Amino acid sequence: MKKLIYNKFEKSKIASLRRVLYTGKTVVVLSAEEAERSVDYLLSQPVLGFDTETRPSFRKGVHYKCSLLQVASDDCCFLFRLNHIGLSPAIVRLLSDKTVTKVGLAWNNDLMSLRELGEFESGTFVDLQDMARELGIEDQSLVKLYANIFNGRISKAERLSNWERDVLKDSQKHYAALDAWACVNLYREMLRLKQTGDYELVVVAEETKQNDETDISETR
Repeated sequence: MKKLIYNKFEKSKIASLRRVLYTGKTVVVLSAEEAERSVDYLLSQPVLGFDTETRPSFRKGVHYKCSLLQVASDDCCFLFRLNHIGLSPAIVRLLSDKTVTKVGLAWNNDLMSLRELGEFESGTFVDLQDMARELGIEDQSLVKLYANIFNGRISKAERLSNWERDVLKDSQKHYAALDAWACVNLYREMLRLKQTGDYELVVVAEETKQNDETDISETR
């Protein structure tokens, strides 16, 4: 039986899905030396998921630079605290790499944030939004894509927390690692579906789509 996926996943159904938990190892990177070792490991992996976090501003005219770069393999996620170490040579090496499959979602937005910290040549990245469109999926947010592909619910409760805290909370670390790790999972499954054709696209009625417009705040 082919896997059912939807061109638009109804937002109202997400709350009833099982919550997705990250169970892999998480490593917080606080120095350039740690970054070198971490990047050496990451560049030995076949697929990496990428995401970033920035401290939110609740005052007009106040803007913070990118605080965190999270990079996940299948079972481990490294949290590079950019507000402590900046774009170290190792991080630039990772971002510029063209040999390892690197996956993000709306990655051009993350690149813009990262380039506020320094210039670098971007390596090759796969954007999950492009892969989704190739399958006929119109959803753009990580939450809706994961619900659509895996019937799982990703919580966004920590999205607007302070990513420049001296010490990140466990809930923040879990949230950050989950987002990057989810990119790896989505990439593998969407690639499988594309290569095998083992899916059936269900087109949601237009009136349902109109009642379930994607919130702009959910694009990541």
